[in-house]
Amino acid sequence: MSEQPRGPRRTGTRKPGKPYRRPQKDPVRVLAFEALRAVDERDAYANLVLPPLLRRAREKEGPEKFDARDAALATELVYGTLRRQGTYDAIIAECVDRPLREVDPPVLDVLSLGAHQLLGTRIPTHAAVSASVELARVVLGDGRAKFVNAVLRRIAQHDLGGWLERVAPPYDEDPEDHLAVVHAHPRWVVSALWDSLGGGREGIEALLAADNERPEVTLVARPGRATAEELLREDAALPGRWSPYAVRLSEGGEPGAVEAVREGRAGVQDEGSQLVAMALANAPLEGPDRRWLDGCAGPGGKAALLGALAAERGAFLLASEKQPHRAGLVAKALAGNPGPYQVITADGTRPAWRPGSFDRVLVDVPCTGLGALRRRPEARWRRRPEDLDGFAPLQRGLLRSALEAVRVGGVVAYATCSPHLAETRAVVADVLKQHPGVAPIDARPLLSGVPDLGEGPDIQLWPHLHTTDAMYLTLLRKTAP
Repeated sequence: MSEQPRGPRRTGTRKPGKPYRRPQKDPVRVLAFEALRAVDERDAYANLVLPPLLRRAREKEGPEKFDARDAALATELVYGTLRRQGTYDAIIAECVDRPLREVDPPVLDVLSLGAHQLLGTRIPTHAAVSASVELARVVLGDGRAKFVNAVLRRIAQHDLGGWLERVAPPYDEDPEDHLAVVHAHPRWVVSALWDSLGGGREGIEALLAADNERPEVTLVARPGRATAEELLREDAALPGRWSPYAVRLSEGGEPGAVEAVREGRAGVQDEGSQLVAMALANAPLEGPDRRWLDGCAGPGGKAALLGALAAERGAFLLASEKQPHRAGLVAKALAGNPGPYQVITADGTRPAWRPGSFDRVLVDVPCTGLGALRRRPEARWRRRPEDLDGFAPLQRGLLRSALEAVRVGGVVAYATCSPHLAETRAVVADVLKQHPGVAPIDARPLLSGVPDLGEGPDIQLWPHLHTTDAMYLTLLRKTAP
């Protein structure tokens, strides 16, 4: 099977006696294709690209105007295709006569969208194929649409289970590669997550499956400005599972429709992030409790919750962020905070404050983001093992600076949205070797009611156990200068 070469679209070619039919533009699938191209061409993130595309589609007039069902389908096509990209690539590779790297990326995007409709949705086979071929005619031209049609018809010969039996190696022969293909994660990510879990097939399969589920939208009611009870009066609102400030929106719930969110009194924040801020705020101190620091504050979710909790005690929050545009997001998140705060643009590894200035310090360090693959599915295909080496010096440097910033008797929270051991326990262990006057605090009692927190003293949250991002947290008390 071969793909037609690039060149002018042959819109006038037709069989004798058969009139040419113009391709039928499907706005939903065209938008999904545009989002995938942005992710591929610009290294964009779908959660940043898709909302403005959907907003413009809702504002259009005429047949291209989106309703709620159109937006839901477009969202499912984009996120579902990105989550299962590795699996679909393996299946598509079985149906073409060349390496995938030789298939033009736009063609591969159309094929992946078609594969997801065939194998990952309830769209009838004939509709999935015909809609994908029409999309190909619109965005690729008639010649390459024929190639798309032939490949998708081959894919349609089996369901997902049938294809996985053909393309995934048996578990007994290669467990990691089997899981990588079946659950659509790179092999190295499967290996790292498995190490972090501590072994066992049941746990890793549950985690990988949870990574492929659509995450709930969770709101946070910022204390002193909004309450969970207020947010629960919204349609489609459910109580949070662990945080007293959390409210979940059931499927179809739109954060922008919530008045408290529009006014900045509430925000969108995963419960795992809320638990990290709560644990730091509730950790026992020795001495005063007047000055708090968020040393890596962008984009501002944890800073906003910390600022509200600090305000309840009359404490001051300094929120520091290195990147100016992210510092702007922090300032926006904190605007209207009921207590004293300040936002500055500064490098946490080159402190703009004196040593020992703070009672509580949070460093939520930059990382690979392997704990948020539900929300950023493209990250699993974009990250590489060597990225760990790039983050390692920064993570250690930020933790060392945090320990210098806190006074004796104060507490530091080291957090990261990655369960990779190289970004969690390895960082803490290395830094503690250089700081003998620091002692870990058991964080588990500070999150009363949250199950499966491990042996401590640190905490690792998991999507399959807690329905949160895989946030890591360790609490450290400074016991000597």
